[in-house]
Amino acid sequence: MENLKNIPWQEKPENCNTVMWRYSENPIIDRYAIPSSNSIFNSAVVPFEDGYAGVFRCDNKAVQMNIFAGFSKNGIDWDINHEPISFKAGNTEMIDSDYKYDPRVVFIEDRYWITWCNGYHGPTIGIGYTFDFKEFFQCENAFLPFNRNGVLFPKKINGKYAMLSRPSDNGHTAFGDIYISYSPDMKYWGEHRCVMKVAPFEQSAWQCTKIGAGPIPILTNEGWLVFYHGVIATCNGFRYSIGASILDENEPDKVKYRSQPYLMAPAELYELTGDVPNVIFPCAAVHSEKEDKLALYYGAADTVTAMAFGKLSEIIDFVKNNSL
Repeated sequence: MENLKNIPWQEKPENCNTVMWRYSENPIIDRYAIPSSNSIFNSAVVPFEDGYAGVFRCDNKAVQMNIFAGFSKNGIDWDINHEPISFKAGNTEMIDSDYKYDPRVVFIEDRYWITWCNGYHGPTIGIGYTFDFKEFFQCENAFLPFNRNGVLFPKKINGKYAMLSRPSDNGHTAFGDIYISYSPDMKYWGEHRCVMKVAPFEQSAWQCTKIGAGPIPILTNEGWLVFYHGVIATCNGFRYSIGASILDENEPDKVKYRSQPYLMAPAELYELTGDVPNVIFPCAAVHSEKEDKLALYYGAADTVTAMAFGKLSEIIDFVKNNSL
């Protein structure tokens, strides 16, 4: 488990009665933070050297989707490169890509692995890696189209790499469950197992339409803590909220606990209005077990990047005590 010394943090407001609370200076990254951008959201952050590195979804003013590297000393104030990441060939020469969006980043063994939604005859899961966030290498796509929300576990499970994903379609996908797949080498993926399906409307309506894994899973004493987005189809369109589940440490296709109420739902103006209203979409989290702190990064209204905080122990208790 990580025990960061400079984890982004803001104390819980006195009048707050929720498990997680928003950063008072949200959004932390504006939609026009680099010259070409129309929006910057659904991005990934990881501890790096004496600060943080990130891979950011920056849609340009032609609304072309691509991913950009960035750096921060404190995890809040970011310097994002003005040019998108240029990949070299990794374990394959086939690095075709029509678009890249919604990245995740995790350190495994000796390098930083990146996954994203990769455009190859429709959306699938792209994989790449870097050692320094300056030079990047692209690998084989993990799956056939159509798939989204590829999220790697931060260590091998039973000797194999493991990844959560959500099989989908070529559109806006009015369905979706979370699956897990395994690989011996980050090139060939199989052993696909269903982890979590959408909840019945009458039991937990905020996650009745589709669900998808968010930040990299966090190993706790209870198992893998997985934040995820849940979606309900309302008369005003899709509404994205944030929940969490706890998976078995050694058999992560088994769900031990899953939050019936959401942890967060769209409520602030920057979450309710934007290019896609009523969306909060988690993609990264950094934490310190020693300090019992967690900082969650999320996209708001598919337009800007925001942050929320919570006590790791309280989040775990919330999921256990309010489980489906």
